[in-house]
Amino acid sequence: MVQIYEKMEKSQTLTDEKFMRRCIQLAACGRNLSRPNPMVGCVIVAGGRILGEGYHVRCGEGHAEVNAFASVSADDEKLLPEATLYVSLEPCSHHGKTPPCSDLIVRKGVRRVVVGCIDPFAEVQGRGVKRLRDAGIEVVVGVLEKECRHLNRRFFTFHEKNRPYIILKWAQTADGYLDDCGNPLAISTPFTKMLVHKLRAEEDAIVVGRVTWEREHPQLNVREWAGKNPVRFVIRGEGAMMEAENECRTIEELFERCREQQLQSLIVEGGRETLQSFLDKNLWDEIRVEKALNLQPSTLNPQPSTLSPKIPETATAFRREQFDGNTIVCYHS
Repeated sequence: MVQIYEKMEKSQTLTDEKFMRRCIQLAACGRNLSRPNPMVGCVIVAGGRILGEGYHVRCGEGHAEVNAFASVSADDEKLLPEATLYVSLEPCSHHGKTPPCSDLIVRKGVRRVVVGCIDPFAEVQGRGVKRLRDAGIEVVVGVLEKECRHLNRRFFTFHEKNRPYIILKWAQTADGYLDDCGNPLAISTPFTKMLVHKLRAEEDAIVVGRVTWEREHPQLNVREWAGKNPVRFVIRGEGAMMEAENECRTIEELFERCREQQLQSLIVEGGRETLQSFLDKNLWDEIRVEKALNLQPSTLNPQPSTLSPKIPETATAFRREQFDGNTIVCYHS
């Protein structure tokens, strides 16, 4: 009898993981339009068959659960009392721009809910699960939790660490320099430059330091990719004269601006002192380094070139790609 129960439990676990993976797949479809809300996917299943599914398409519009219920056909409505609802993030329990999804689930009368991970947002944090359980619904929490949290790592970082998710990014020569004797150096190829603009379109904000801003006057936009430009910031340094609205004196002031504007992710593009200041404070989540394998700065100019920052010993490479002779390596902490 024990073996039978163990087999049943294992089978249920595999089924739960199968449909949670579908939730994660659906959630990712809202990557650009759901911000600053998290990406969420939802699947409703009865008898091994998907009755309905949906994801959070756009901030201010219906949540994933609402869209999933809306996709259930009239003929399948009668199956909801025996259905399991899978959702990658805890259903909301508060009135925001839309009504609470937990109340909707209770009204629809599903018998079981499987949640990927708890919502860290202060208005939720377990209240959605409690609402469902208080209504007599069986709730399972933590199925593919690691994967669900990774999908919304920017949202989790913003709410749990009170700062944006930080990506440090730089391009360097084969021997580890950022410029050519203090002069800007074209390291990226046309294709890898396009990838940089793609990255910018996927994140909320971008920052450079004073020297980079005054020397290069970078546009920091997505002109070579489709999408929304990140909010642009410049860190001037302590005691500096402020010339524009989005200039900051310190990293702490930058974070305050990000909190005010609900900017959950930040690309730090340089220069070296700015990048190093984030590294020194251990304020980073990812590092993206592009290396031109066939490019080295001049050895004739007596002025030294700028060395790139060192990758922290705690960093782990998770992706390595090569394009047009350049290598891009991404690290996480």
